[in-house]
Amino acid sequence: MSSRKEAAARALWSPAVRGLHAYVPGEQPQGAGWIKLNTNECPYPPSPRVLDAVRDAADERLRLYPDPTALSLRQTIAKRFGLTPEQVFVGNGSDEVLAHAFCALLRHGRPVLFPDVSYSFYPVYCALYGIEPQPIPLDDAFRVRVADYRRGNGGIVLPNPNAPTGIALSLSELTQLLESNPGSVVVIDEAYVDFGAESAVALINRFPQLLVVRTLSKSAALAGLRVGFAMGHTSLIEALHVVKDSFNSYPLDRLALAGAQAAIEDDGHLQALSARITASRQWLEQQLDGLGFDCLPSSANFLFVRHTSARAADLFSALRERRILVRHFKQPRIDNHLRITIGTQVECEALVDALRHILSTSSSAGAPISAPIGTP
Repeated sequence: MSSRKEAAARALWSPAVRGLHAYVPGEQPQGAGWIKLNTNECPYPPSPRVLDAVRDAADERLRLYPDPTALSLRQTIAKRFGLTPEQVFVGNGSDEVLAHAFCALLRHGRPVLFPDVSYSFYPVYCALYGIEPQPIPLDDAFRVRVADYRRGNGGIVLPNPNAPTGIALSLSELTQLLESNPGSVVVIDEAYVDFGAESAVALINRFPQLLVVRTLSKSAALAGLRVGFAMGHTSLIEALHVVKDSFNSYPLDRLALAGAQAAIEDDGHLQALSARITASRQWLEQQLDGLGFDCLPSSANFLFVRHTSARAADLFSALRERRILVRHFKQPRIDNHLRITIGTQVECEALVDALRHILSTSSSAGAPISAPIGTP
């Protein structure tokens, strides 16, 4: 298309879209031979019960719409977490659930608070829905200071553990946050909670302003199925349903509903996967420490690291040349860090071997792959 025609076509865009800077997902390479440690997917298969449930659901009933209320799945989630089905909302991945929460619960004409180093979809949602974002700086150790959120706001969104840092807040800190914000919706994004953090679900019946968002993409190994859910007071859940039914009454298909229910019911498989990944995370942290990396304390399925002398961008490129993908963010404060997803133990060992070779080769050649940190 010619530049003139392209400009004419773009002129048809809604004004609100022209100013959007959309979320950029991690690279998904085509072809085999890659070690993918860049998108926080689970490196192990989902429960066999999930695969059986999806196969059983793939029959002639696909000609029919799925249950728009997802009642059976919501009942299963409610039973798992000690809630009622009316306290549960499900959607097409936690990203959609979060988007509905921004639209339904956070548009009050006041700024929404979230960490300045956090999930980069949050400011995108703010821009999409005309919400004023107010990033709150993490401290020098990249931790959330709950006291910093004691200010006027139209809502608070916190991932716990935070991403990309992996650092978690304790249940007592979350309680302080909720007690100091009784008139604001507080969304706790628990995408990574199963890898070592405390869940805020236990606080739902105590704090009616609390919404907890979960995903089956990480610990349940179902990133390809796209299922997320929220739990909270019935009035918050009702608002999410209003938005959902004004947007898409059938966000989860029959296969996703069946697979998600089987995953929730097989809690033993989820616990086993989480324990396996946590063990590899602890091993990888020790190895990286021995290679000169500073690793933030992680309660997630990834590590956020910074080398003491090599630049992150150079390490990222050198690893990619060896067909190993990690995540490098270019935003201020974290542009010299890498986020490394915990893969299988074999993949973690391959990463360590590659880094050891990259660092030792550059050192023996008398020229590091980059200038030491702080050097112009």
